[in-house]
Amino acid sequence: MLKLPHRSAPALGWAIKLVAAAGFVLPLSVSAQSATEEVTFHKDITPILQRSCQSCHRPEGVAPMSLVSYDDVVPYAGLIEYRTHLRDRAGAMPPWYAEKDVGIQEYKQDPSLSDEELAKISTWARNGVPEGDMADAPAPLDFDDTTRWSAGAPDLIVRTQDITVEGQAPDWWGDIPSIPTGLKEDRYVKSVEIREVNDLDMVAAGGTVGGRNIVHHMIWSTQVFNDDGTAEGIQVPWPVHEIARNPDIFDQDGGRLLRANSHVVSNSVHLHATGVDTTGHLEIGFRFHPVGYEPKYRPVSIGLGNGVDISITGNEDNQQLHAYAVLEQPTKIVTFEPHLHAPGERMCLEAIWGYTVETLSCVGYDHNWVRGYTYDENSAPLLPEGTVLHITGYMNNTETNSNVPDSRNWQGSGNRSVTNMFIDLGMRVAMTEDQFLEEMTNRRKNLDLGPNDHVIGCPLCLAPLVAPIELTEEDKEEMSEAMINYLTVTDDEKEKMPAAMVSRAEVQ
Repeated sequence: MLKLPHRSAPALGWAIKLVAAAGFVLPLSVSAQSATEEVTFHKDITPILQRSCQSCHRPEGVAPMSLVSYDDVVPYAGLIEYRTHLRDRAGAMPPWYAEKDVGIQEYKQDPSLSDEELAKISTWARNGVPEGDMADAPAPLDFDDTTRWSAGAPDLIVRTQDITVEGQAPDWWGDIPSIPTGLKEDRYVKSVEIREVNDLDMVAAGGTVGGRNIVHHMIWSTQVFNDDGTAEGIQVPWPVHEIARNPDIFDQDGGRLLRANSHVVSNSVHLHATGVDTTGHLEIGFRFHPVGYEPKYRPVSIGLGNGVDISITGNEDNQQLHAYAVLEQPTKIVTFEPHLHAPGERMCLEAIWGYTVETLSCVGYDHNWVRGYTYDENSAPLLPEGTVLHITGYMNNTETNSNVPDSRNWQGSGNRSVTNMFIDLGMRVAMTEDQFLEEMTNRRKNLDLGPNDHVIGCPLCLAPLVAPIELTEEDKEEMSEAMINYLTVTDDEKEKMPAAMVSRAEVQ
């Protein structure tokens, strides 16, 4: 990483500005800017940094340099251009790897930069890093303790005991002592976020996969115990915590129950050395739905992956892994979450239903920043029973992949960070037939769809508009209200349809 001493821009003068502006020369086109459209730090760059960078890159933040003031940012202008233009590959900043040229593009908490924002960064970095007028800057962000949580301040925080991992220790798996949550009443959770807090010196660390953190992953649940220590009731499973994971945001109608007097329990914590002795702990932040909330949908577990017979050849790029699963009931895909190990570079999720084969999402992968991609409410895939989910993993076992310790070696399945897994850990909820029809009807209404529109991940959303049926009263007697609403084409929808199509439906 480029590391320059922190000195004020005026003291460094124009020489350092020119060096910073040169930065890394990238083979990309930068949008032309006229003299009257000069890109300046305060007017154009600060809003980008505030939205996508400063939550980590700030004084007392977790990132290695502050990107708040002009003097902070100037020495890193070239590096910022380089890292942001990696976009959806390992090393990109901000760490968000959803590819923008395929599949669904609407996600919750998406910090990625637009083409226009990337062009502004390049223009600014290559044209003398002009500061501009301070009056053009947005108000500074007010950082307090709550800004450490990207999903918002938690209603409850549970802290694990401290864990120490020696710098050269081998990978370790095991359980941790159960931790009481202290919760006194049952509450439904709308999001859960886990942060690792450690004393790692990032300058000293390095040379290991996922070297920012000691906890590679934690498979965990919550459990209520009787006075004699025996379990009372069932364990409630929660999404697997992984390296530098972002928050898990549950479907708005599918909150997860945290029972009163629960304990956090785990018998599968995977620890991994950072290269230097490191002590840390996890903080689990729960955000609750209002009292009285009841979930409409139940979570469903779908085994989509391969952890048994992975075979990756040495010194070979673009090797593919495949896995399939069949949906046994109508399903909403809430999140897509690739889980790979060192050689993993990319994963795609595909839905196959009848003759429809559609890519839902493709994302890059960086083992230092494991991401879950939560779909927006009106973009979450709505898939009928019988749909085949298909994931494809792309593996790079060559010296160009810095996470691979020795690319000459064949690699197979295993739990270690330097062996391999291939799983989509995304969340899904199951729906009844009527709930499925209701969701599709609402999607059609919310997006104001016509017969020539296309909705990625919802193969039946437009069926009543493409092949309309005029329902008779006799038909309706045999149908649920949800089915009637789904098949009924409104007057507004009819206005978007060819007249011949509407008339054919009316005479059936």
